[in-house]
Amino acid sequence: MSSTDVHKEAEDSGPSGYAAARLHLLTEGAQSGPPRRTALSELTDDWLTGLFAAGAEGLRGVSLVAVGGYGRGELSPRSDLDLLLLHDGSDPKAVAALADRIWYPVWDLGLALDHSVRTPAEARRTAGEDLKVQLGLLDARHIAGDLGLTAGLRTAVLADWRNQAPKRLPELQELCAERAERQGELQYLLEPDLKEARGGLRDATTLRAVAASWLADAPREGLDDARRRLLDVRDALHLTTGRATDRLALQEQDQVAAELGLLDADTLLRQVYEAARVISYASDVTWREVARVLRSRAVRPRLRAMLGGGKPVPERSPLAEGVVEQDGEVVLARAARPERDPVLPLRAAAAAAQAGLPLSLHAVRRLAATVRPLPTPWPAEAREQLVTLLGSGHPTIDVWEALEAEGLITRLLPDWERVRCRPQRNAVHIWTVDRHLIETAVRASEFTRRVHRPDLLLVAALLHDIGKGWPGDHSVAGEIIAKDVAARIGFDRDDVAVLSTLVRHHLLLVDTATRRDLEDPATVRSVAEAVGSQHTLELLHALTEADALATGPAAWSSWRGSLVADLVKRVAAVLAGDVLDEPEAAAPTAEQERLAIEAVATGSPVLSLRAQTEPPTEEQPSGDPEPLGVELLIAVPDQEGVLPAVAGVLAMHRLTVRTAELRTLDLPDGVEGSVLLLDWRVAAEYGSLPQAARLRADLVRALDGSLDIAGRLAERDAAYPRRRGVVAPPARVTVASAASRLATVIEVRAQDAPGLLFRIGRALEDASVRVRSAHVSTLGANAVDAFYVTGPEGAPLPGDEASAVARKLEETLRG
Repeated sequence: MSSTDVHKEAEDSGPSGYAAARLHLLTEGAQSGPPRRTALSELTDDWLTGLFAAGAEGLRGVSLVAVGGYGRGELSPRSDLDLLLLHDGSDPKAVAALADRIWYPVWDLGLALDHSVRTPAEARRTAGEDLKVQLGLLDARHIAGDLGLTAGLRTAVLADWRNQAPKRLPELQELCAERAERQGELQYLLEPDLKEARGGLRDATTLRAVAASWLADAPREGLDDARRRLLDVRDALHLTTGRATDRLALQEQDQVAAELGLLDADTLLRQVYEAARVISYASDVTWREVARVLRSRAVRPRLRAMLGGGKPVPERSPLAEGVVEQDGEVVLARAARPERDPVLPLRAAAAAAQAGLPLSLHAVRRLAATVRPLPTPWPAEAREQLVTLLGSGHPTIDVWEALEAEGLITRLLPDWERVRCRPQRNAVHIWTVDRHLIETAVRASEFTRRVHRPDLLLVAALLHDIGKGWPGDHSVAGEIIAKDVAARIGFDRDDVAVLSTLVRHHLLLVDTATRRDLEDPATVRSVAEAVGSQHTLELLHALTEADALATGPAAWSSWRGSLVADLVKRVAAVLAGDVLDEPEAAAPTAEQERLAIEAVATGSPVLSLRAQTEPPTEEQPSGDPEPLGVELLIAVPDQEGVLPAVAGVLAMHRLTVRTAELRTLDLPDGVEGSVLLLDWRVAAEYGSLPQAARLRADLVRALDGSLDIAGRLAERDAAYPRRRGVVAPPARVTVASAASRLATVIEVRAQDAPGLLFRIGRALEDASVRVRSAHVSTLGANAVDAFYVTGPEGAPLPGDEASAVARKLEETLRG
């Protein structure tokens, strides 16, 4: 069926004909994108024109007007129809009857309708009171009826908008800022709202409104294409879900990608992020121009009076060679020659970041068009300017984005292209890979007084995840890339070696501190061998904290910080020449001994709960100390099933386990029996902690078999409806070879869930192994736990037996 036939069917057959023609248009694979949106708008125009004509026979002074997205001729498959029935006020009853003749057929087809009936005066008055109404009327388009009435309203609304722009544009900017605060930034969200998030379709429409004010205009390059891409994604989202939604949910991204002919969901997200970045940057530039124009208008009358009517000359303040400040922006000096000065982009960027000022759009575009490539290796000044830019704190972000918008970053660092706009499908990360790298540099700039080589810290922060986007372990790939980049930008051989080590091992400290037994000499020696020197350890410590802080709130805490600091202290001692002795059984504290004796005397578990807090630090000098959790001490007569019993009881009481250590306690002379001591740190998922007496009572029942923990946890899970969401990857269990000479280390990576530690403990008990200590870590939805286990006699497991235990545990968790 041709386009003409589709329109003819819609005209001849009324609502049913329109519905059939609409369905054919939306399911015809050959047509998509702007042509389909235009065709759908024209088809709808024809149908509504027919409804209008049938109901308005003999009626004058009335017109049907499309506003908003429909007014722009951009109907997505499930878009609302935004309609205004405009009339001159001469026959309100007839107009009301006409409205019913139009609105009800639309509703009968199940189409969403945003409608109003107004005179031109009422429309202008409402627009003056409601900014959203005024924005919709800026895109008013005539459909049927009195063309002169529609044209008169359009002319009046545009004139009102331009006259009121100095007052209304700041109001519009505030609305945009509030919306961005609520919805977040489209270019970083894993489940973005294509319309409302910052950099989305609403912002693109806002830029059209600003241009219509004649007060300022957005940079046009790439803007229409970015907007088209987002509209195409929304069309595909509507078609795959069958719903009028703007939120690109995780579970629908693969289908949307397939609808658009893209490789996968990551490719889809990257295209969405690139489009959003163009719109966000255009918005930033436009709002700066609006502020400059309004500021200039406010100052101009006074300056004219002072200068006798002459035109004021903008003041220019030097910032660096070839770089000046003018009117709140950083611009190139008149004498600057980008074609002869390849360092100028970095010098201008560093000067802008240091001054906390934006780089002007004109300056960045001139640099992109004329500057020559830097030689290899870079001259010392270029490297110093890069370090200065990275060390400037938060202003670095906007300056970096300005350079990136014009392609200057990938010309300076070609390897940046693979991480640019790359999504991170991990709930812990709140940024794309490229933005995370810049955020890490910003965080690292706060630690430059802690290290002897701030330049190496800042460059390592910029490069630590540069291997993402390559196959395999990103740390291994990143080490190779970092060597090449560091040499290219002019670091000497020793510095290149340090930078590559920092990139290769940027996860070493936090992984080891949270998943290994720090009392085991093998743990500390392995880190010391990997790091190699005190200075590198100092840099790695600062990089670890900067990386975690830039990842998201779930990646760092005072508890993690204290574990990493403890590890760094131990490694520093080894690097300084101290000899590590094999650990001896720690002498019990008075409280531990008291609990053990009571456990022997009663033949049952005893426990105590004690809050742990961190004292104020330089970063947190005042206020309440940050809680590190609650220390749970349990002494129980040695028996089987202790780990799953304790873990299960804690899961029942909604307590999260942060660390877990188990050991046999030496009792005082004259006391018979063997006691297990569990020294765990726990925290309430929400609410207050349970009473110690309740925990003890449930633990007694768990150990004697009268408390069905598995059944209770299953009942609780069944009480909550399962939500749709991403299917988590299966659990993975491995044996960490050579991690300890005293025990076998079994690592578990799995989706975190209530009762996970209980299931692991029960599986290990079934395998007849003893758990010496456990180190649990939760990052977002992922649990990464390490268990130091031995055989019944207290020795590490033979290799084959360890592998068999790991396989059995993995099967249990996947089942």
